[in-house]
Amino acid sequence: MGSLDTTIPTYTVIQADELYPDDSIEQAIFTVKDSEKPFNVSYVQKNLSHSELRAKVDGISILKPDFTAADLELFPNLKLIVRMGVGYDRVDRVALAKRGVILSNLPDYGTGEIADHAISLALALRRGIILHHDSQRTTPSSLWSPIETPLVARIQGATFGILGIGLIGTAVALWAKAFGWNVLAYDLYAPNGIEKALGIERTRDIQELFRRSSTLSIHCPATPQTINLVGYDLLSLMPPGSIVIDTARGEVLDLDAAERCLKEAKLTGLGLDVAPNEPIPIQGFIHPLLQAYRDQAEWLRGRLVVSPHTAYHSPESLDDIRIKSAQVMRDVLISGLRMNIIAPPNVK
Repeated sequence: MGSLDTTIPTYTVIQADELYPDDSIEQAIFTVKDSEKPFNVSYVQKNLSHSELRAKVDGISILKPDFTAADLELFPNLKLIVRMGVGYDRVDRVALAKRGVILSNLPDYGTGEIADHAISLALALRRGIILHHDSQRTTPSSLWSPIETPLVARIQGATFGILGIGLIGTAVALWAKAFGWNVLAYDLYAPNGIEKALGIERTRDIQELFRRSSTLSIHCPATPQTINLVGYDLLSLMPPGSIVIDTARGEVLDLDAAERCLKEAKLTGLGLDVAPNEPIPIQGFIHPLLQAYRDQAEWLRGRLVVSPHTAYHSPESLDDIRIKSAQVMRDVLISGLRMNIIAPPNVK
């Protein structure tokens, strides 16, 4: 990269994960168009431990690491953090708000992939695919015939519950409708009338959502209000033979409660793409339910399917992360637009 013209505004932006072999995507987006006022962007991939640029950094794009109050103290000129994903629970929003640092996210990346994944987990359980797959690989294998199980049930006419009807929840609603499910959604913050636009039903009673849904998919962020929201009191309301899918945040679903409901047969199946305290270690202590899954416990056969937070993943979505995060950085930091800005929490 050539020398920067110091007579025009210059912005220093770092990508804090050091993930990419080059920065061609980002440099193309940070290139000034003919119709724009001139500006310079010094864009580098450096993790937060590098000290030489800290005093200059205006913007940080971050995918996997936490960003704490202690991290913020290292960047006295910071104006914007772009969280390269939908969730932002690993960023200290209170510390950012006290300093007046803006937080933006990418609510529209990977929407299709995550919706596909949620529906795939539901189908894999509800059609007994995981159960029969596992059973055909035992020694000796199961008979070449259906296994009688409450997991398997007709989809058409059954109720598919959605907890959180944001962009991903909306996509899941459309996908579920296409398969013939009757869709029931709960979201206190979604705009009035969204259910009419989607042709689904909406409830403002979370207990009704769980009482009526034989398949339920979680699509809400992890906030102080939603952590462990889905506990025994709600799961135990679900109809016999029910399954739950979580591709949102592991902290929303109380795994102790899910394990108890699976053992008590109040819950028949569970599909997880997320878990509390990620990443789950290869060795060492993990939640007993996940350990039983790894141990291939007989009582869990075909009832629990796990993927390692990969619902968002495709080559196209990985490009989207880079493109959209650079676009948001440019639009907010340089152009002053209000793009994907997360409202700051109330601070004293």
